[in-house]
Amino acid sequence: MCLICDRISMIKNGTNPYFVKELETGYVVMGDHQHFKGYTLFLCKKHETELFYLDKEFSAKFMEEMILVAEAVKNAFHAEKINYECLGNGDTHLHWHLFPRVTGDIENYGNDGRGPVWWCPREKMYADDNRPASGELEELKAALLRELNFTSI
Repeated sequence: MCLICDRISMIKNGTNPYFVKELETGYVVMGDHQHFKGYTLFLCKKHETELFYLDKEFSAKFMEEMILVAEAVKNAFHAEKINYECLGNGDTHLHWHLFPRVTGDIENYGNDGRGPVWWCPREKMYADDNRPASGELEELKAALLRELNFTSI
């Protein structure tokens, strides 16, 4: 079974604590680790491996909703920039990673703390102390939900 499908099943049965909101083409969830405060994922409702496998109408709507989610993430977490990732090498089910970025959120590698999320050491990005406690998780979800409800989704 697919990890993303498992997470969607948890949403459907009410046991995914990271779930924020269901949209027409996908589910908005907070990331398990929050080194980049407000890190969010947008999980496609359809189990496909590539954007071009989706029918044109669905893929257009999926992209439109992902852009609206990204705007909500930017506003909710006061990001200077959003980094977008749709890789699928590990979990082949289509999903977007949305990283809200601010200057200095990674170590300085000669770029004033600027650079791609991959420059953050894995052990730091996925450290246990970057897992939000339940109260913090609820605050993150509430901030994002307010913005999602404010946008034209």
